[in-house]
Amino acid sequence: MKRTYLNSILSPAPIYLNQALAFIRVFVGGLLAFHGVEVFNPTLMQEYAQWEAFAGSQALTMVYLGKSAELVSGILLLLGLLTRVGALIAIGALSYITFFVGSGRFWYEDQHPFMFVLFGILFLFTGPGAWSLDKRIFK
Repeated sequence: MKRTYLNSILSPAPIYLNQALAFIRVFVGGLLAFHGVEVFNPTLMQEYAQWEAFAGSQALTMVYLGKSAELVSGILLLLGLLTRVGALIAIGALSYITFFVGSGRFWYEDQHPFMFVLFGILFLFTGPGAWSLDKRIFK
């Protein structure tokens, strides 16, 4: 039986799964890297360090570690290089932001960082999809 476009859409079988994962990985990696580039803005980093959630003597260190984690995980996901390591970094950093900085209110106020946690979990379990350096290096 010939497979039609409608059958493809209605079928539970995946279509272009590896390409779709790669597209989402590149997009999510780019967004994470974009947020992480703030690590190079000392004025903004000082502002973040003033937040009540970072109160203490290590506030600036915590802020720099968090933003650096976003940048590194974003670059790794963007390139599909050590994808699972990048996913774990994103899960850790953004879970901290969601549950400690944002007080765990991921269902209405702090959805943005929690979405990155969910994407990190996705790439931890699925890998990079198509078009990744992981595929080239670790055939």
